[in-house]
Amino acid sequence: MDVVVVGAGIAGLSCARALVDGGARVRVVERGRVVGGRLASKRYDGRYADIGAAYLVADDPAFEAQVASWESRGLARPWTDTLRVYPGGAPSSGPVRWAAPGGLRSLASDLADGLDIALNTSLDALPVNANVDADAVVLAMPGPQALRLNPPPGIVAAATAQTWHPVIAAVLTYPSRAWGDLRGAFVNEHPVLATVCDDGDRRGDRAPVLVAHSTATLAAAHLDSPATAGPIIADAVGELLGLPAPARIDVHRWTYAQPEPRSGGYAVDGDVWLCGDAFGRPRVQTAWLSGRATAQALLGGAR
Repeated sequence: MDVVVVGAGIAGLSCARALVDGGARVRVVERGRVVGGRLASKRYDGRYADIGAAYLVADDPAFEAQVASWESRGLARPWTDTLRVYPGGAPSSGPVRWAAPGGLRSLASDLADGLDIALNTSLDALPVNANVDADAVVLAMPGPQALRLNPPPGIVAAATAQTWHPVIAAVLTYPSRAWGDLRGAFVNEHPVLATVCDDGDRRGDRAPVLVAHSTATLAAAHLDSPATAGPIIADAVGELLGLPAPARIDVHRWTYAQPEPRSGGYAVDGDVWLCGDAFGRPRVQTAWLSGRATAQALLGGAR
């Protein structure tokens, strides 16, 4: 079986890895210059900061085994089970959140190791319509992006049914750590902030760096000029935590950041498949499971 996987985020890499392990021939096509998608880490002044997913949660046995493999090789570590909740700043316990000393994208790089991946490769149609010999095509991406490739009707319906919200991530670098034992925080009913994470604590190097994610409302107002959102987010973080202005502000725009939860695992029409974290709760685990389920269905001949 020859399969083209379009998208080298966690869903696409999980799918490709499971297909290769099952004996399929797989080529991954990724329009970006690196793998990972929203499992993203970006270098600022020689240090990586996690700018996409904030952490991993593992409560599915198969994904727990994957995370255990990463932990055994020093790629992932348990970070915290307690985050603050604002207003108020009270601690709230929950599941263990996992982080990566080398940045979360290092986990995607691990999944990608040994796969046939074409980076910096943009498509404007399905690979089967571009004279590529493939028995199946897997679109591992948000539905709105899949629609650009003119997929068959069943994929159009599934993609159109998805609802996505934007986020602007702000990486705030301070002269020193002045926020105590923050780890991370959910910010409720705030016009600007959704979450704030201590990236130095999360990564384990104690760097004086916070990463804040905006609300969808703020992001939508600044998608065309995301840099203008940076000072707004920095001021909101300063007010929330009683901090001075950061020494540096860097921002990253995520047009399709947060999907509304849906069910199904994946969608399929003929030999075209759609998978990703929109098929369940919006988690890294969901994307990994969706890609894996797609691969298992392909290998098993399910339709």
